[in-house]
Amino acid sequence: MTTQQKKSSTRHGFKTGESIVYPAHGVGQIVAIEEQVVAGMSLELFVIDFEKDKMRLKVPVAKAVSIGMRKLSETDFVERALKVVQGRARVKRTMWSRRAQEYDAKINSGDLISIAEVVRDLYRAENQPEQSYSERQLYEAALDRMAREIAAVNKMSETEAVRLVEANLNKGPKRGKAVEEDDAQEEAA
Repeated sequence: MTTQQKKSSTRHGFKTGESIVYPAHGVGQIVAIEEQVVAGMSLELFVIDFEKDKMRLKVPVAKAVSIGMRKLSETDFVERALKVVQGRARVKRTMWSRRAQEYDAKINSGDLISIAEVVRDLYRAENQPEQSYSERQLYEAALDRMAREIAAVNKMSETEAVRLVEANLNKGPKRGKAVEEDDAQEEAA
């Protein structure tokens, strides 16, 4: 297995130094395009670094688009995702294991709007009942994925991006016990 750096830095619209979104891992940066001989075949590979996860991934150039690798979202698309988190949570009444699989699939889809839906649906305000461990894990994974892309698009820190998402979550409709108490007070009045 031999490795050789390529001179040209652009393939399939992706170029070296560019930040991209890889569905299963989130935001990464293309650090090189190299040629590698594997099992007698020469393959061109994107070398992608995921700084936060301390991970390096090599993706065949020919399969990059088919596996869902994409450029960062545009700012207007980020705004749409932030509007999604302001919406009313849509929690299906199916078994948790089935919902957890659906949420996991949305998180790993790489689609910012789908990830925003998971963040919105699993968000719990201070006055709401505790989340289960698995709910909290999925929520944090979705929030992290969303914040990393927003941070990369808006050129801000991940902490600022998390604050931005949480601020938008708090702009949404009231959730949980507080809503029931407010509704009861309105009916009494």
